Amino acid sequence: MNRQADKKEILRARAQALASEPERRENAEETLQVIEFLLAHENYAIESGVIREVYALKDLTPLPCTPPFVVGMVNVRGQILTVIDIKEFFGLPRKGLTDLNKVIIVRAGNMELGFLADAVLGVRSVPLADIQPSLPTLTGVRAEYLRGVTPERLIILDVSAILSDPKIIVDEDVEP
Repeated sequence: MNRQADKKEILRARAQALASEPERRENAEETLQVIEFLLAHENYAIESGVIREVYALKDLTPLPCTPPFVVGMVNVRGQILTVIDIKEFFGLPRKGLTDLNKVIIVRAGNMELGFLADAVLGVRSVPLADIQPSLPTLTGVRAEYLRGVTPERLIILDVSAILSDPKIIVDEDVEP
């Protein structure tokens, strides 16, 4: 009989524990929601808040008289968008185009364009505490546009810094 009473007490304690409101963590870890993608065998990420959509690359129209990083233009549901190869913009090694290429359409301020990606790996949350400043091994133009790097070497880009750079805007008059 004593054993039966012990079982009831254990069940009552479990029921109270399950019925109680969960404790809120005061130091809840803040995270950054990002889209992870592949560029020249490195993992990059862009904050999901600046991404309009991911679009399969098709019907790319090349643009003459533009810098090498401007791949061309695409028509996305009636909107003409410039597509840039940020591998070329950053000076990364080239990897041939494949059928799996994607365009990540980003927006910051009043500017909207597409970034060419080798592959989109998915959405993930990155704890803000894990984001470290740029690594010394990441030199050149890329360091200017980095939000940070995670311990797994996920490179988080600062899209606002990229889109506000005057080098990305092509505004040259060509004489006929």
